[in-house]
Amino acid sequence: MRPLAVLVGLPGAGKSTVGRLMAGHLGVGFRDTDEDIEAGTGRSVAQLFAQDGGRRFRELERAAVRTALAEHTGVLALGGGAVVDPDTRGLLTGGPVVHVDAGVRDVLGRRGGVTGRPLLAGDAAARLRELAAQRAPFYREVARVTVPTRGRDAAQVAWVALRSLSLRPAR
Repeated sequence: MRPLAVLVGLPGAGKSTVGRLMAGHLGVGFRDTDEDIEAGTGRSVAQLFAQDGGRRFRELERAAVRTALAEHTGVLALGGGAVVDPDTRGLLTGGPVVHVDAGVRDVLGRRGGVTGRPLLAGDAAARLRELAAQRAPFYREVARVTVPTRGRDAAQVAWVALRSLSLRPAR
């Protein structure tokens, strides 16, 4: 695994925001596998789910994660459900993985926290609780560090993650 840090967590947890901040502090690049998938297909994650289904999206996601882990040397954010795939978990285990641990209330309270997220359509709170319960064991399995977001802004989460991984800012 090549990235300095890999961020996992629920949809809307703030992985991309925190990851960009971490990358900025370290003076390295940032990459998001959802953005890689969108760039590669020319469609949004929501469109992929709607047109091709969740199974096809997870296949694309698995390939995107594998490629990013092999190529990227900066900070990497994964889609919230990437850890569901056992092969992906195998690739992540033992690596510099940070679980950005946002509670349901935190995600729902964020600007854009659930907007455009196909798995959160309908009753977002109920769906988030369900996803949190299903995925929590997977996040624990792969994470070296868990950083709760409650009571912290993205900058604080980024600094805690950097310190927890013993990564020193470039500036």
